[in-house]
Amino acid sequence: MKFIICIEKSRSISGPGLARVAWRRLKAAAVQRNQTAMRKKLHAHTQPIRLGFVALADSAPIVMAQELGLFARHGVEVEIHREVGWATIRDKILYGELDAAQAPAGLLVAASCGLGSIQADCLTGLVLNLQGNAITLSNALWDRGVRDGATLRRALSCESRVHTFGVVHAYSAHSCLLRTWLRAHDIEPERDVQIVVVPPAQVHANLKAGHLDGYCVGEPWNSMAVLSRTGWCVQTSADLAPRHPEKVLMVQRRFAERMEREHLALIAALAEACAFCAKPANRERVIETLAQGPYVAAPIQALRMSLGGSFDFGHGRVEKLSGFHIFAGDGANDPSPDKAQWVIRSLLASGLLPDPGALPAERAAACFRSDIFHQATQLQDRS
Repeated sequence: MKFIICIEKSRSISGPGLARVAWRRLKAAAVQRNQTAMRKKLHAHTQPIRLGFVALADSAPIVMAQELGLFARHGVEVEIHREVGWATIRDKILYGELDAAQAPAGLLVAASCGLGSIQADCLTGLVLNLQGNAITLSNALWDRGVRDGATLRRALSCESRVHTFGVVHAYSAHSCLLRTWLRAHDIEPERDVQIVVVPPAQVHANLKAGHLDGYCVGEPWNSMAVLSRTGWCVQTSADLAPRHPEKVLMVQRRFAERMEREHLALIAALAEACAFCAKPANRERVIETLAQGPYVAAPIQALRMSLGGSFDFGHGRVEKLSGFHIFAGDGANDPSPDKAQWVIRSLLASGLLPDPGALPAERAAACFRSDIFHQATQLQDRS
């Protein structure tokens, strides 16, 4: 009976009265929508940020931010997740299983342009480190007289077997650096040698098993080959492309906008960790921490070879390289336009893109957000 009375009453409303009722209903619906959105937003903020990394020496800022309590100090709850390789990192970012991750700068650009994956609007507000890679060749090649690129070319020309080299991602700096180095010695990728993608932690095992003749990778996986006497380093990325952008903090744009406060706090914490890792006095602590099982799980000696200031290339060549990894200083962490341009130029020059139009320069450059970095560093200064 009450239901019928209400309907009949509403039918009797006309003119200004009807407009007032309609307005109240629209207002109530808007309030309800706002309350629902706020509940969803509140729920999202209570979930820890899922931050991915790969077992490498240059994951140090993420590991040390966790160990030093920097995430908590900046008011953000973070869960760190060790992943197998960069394809996993990329897919988990694109499909929402990770909120943020350490990633090669080229992977960020590739994902944003739909190269090798679905296209997703991604960005970075922080460069985690510069350089830090090396090219390793097998000791079998050394035994055949290979000492550099020129002798490698001669050795390849004397054999009918196609040699195989590994990189950790098709569009990472490793791929671009290896291809550039090979071409500088008249060795054409895909014609004279085969290049395959292998997760970082698996390159050394594949070299040892004879599946690879060489690779370009980050540390400690070059040093692992030297320590096990299965390989030697012919060139470092510090020589090939000094201060090139290596790893960045990769997020989807919608995360950066929806979780702006948390994103800025995350960057501030990691920037502080980068500064910690850059100080020589802290390196031994960084090395010992990275060596632990949940992180890189590599021998301390292997980690010390790139982080300790002296780099062992193998076969008796040891050099002082205090800047093998650059974690901070002189604008290293700023995702500035010049860093974006280096990635774009390297990808275009690599020969990986049959159609240069597949890499829209404006979209690629927009991935590097110096403005977000400066917002976060202001937050860091106030904390």
